[in-house]
Amino acid sequence: MIHVCSLARVAATVEATGAKRVVSLVNAGTPMTMPAHVAGEAHLFLPINDIVAAADGMTLPGEAHVAALFAWLEAWDRADPIVVHCFAGVSRSTAAAYSAVLALDPGRDEEELALELRRKSPTATPNARIVAVADALLGRGGRMVRAIGSIGRGEDCFEGVPFALELARRG
Repeated sequence: MIHVCSLARVAATVEATGAKRVVSLVNAGTPMTMPAHVAGEAHLFLPINDIVAAADGMTLPGEAHVAALFAWLEAWDRADPIVVHCFAGVSRSTAAAYSAVLALDPGRDEEELALELRRKSPTATPNARIVAVADALLGRGGRMVRAIGSIGRGEDCFEGVPFALELARRG
């Protein structure tokens, strides 16, 4: 399972799910406190801004960030769920979770997963830049970008409601 939430709900989501690993996609310098057992290699911090085009003083999500996410996921044994969060739990985290599922389950259909994402999170507005970079790295030929485009922008909100995406069982 990949659980998605906002920064404000990380501790509660980790506790409720039993997750032992966390991915943080927030601006550099954002104050964060992780549960004590989520340290070292159990925590992947990707310091990126929620932008889709280069902007002065901001970090555009790029190939190195998404490649680091995929490499980190390869070391995950899937015995316990993970939590992926950004500041609001709406854009960077939903894009990363969507991309992670497709990286870990290459046979999964992009459109079906996008529709599942929308059903589970009416507020999700996956960061288009993260999705496009993941699409290219995974060799999906634009299918991820089109699938996320087809679900449109999510409902306006201050903070997304936590949700989870399931993975296919290994082996």
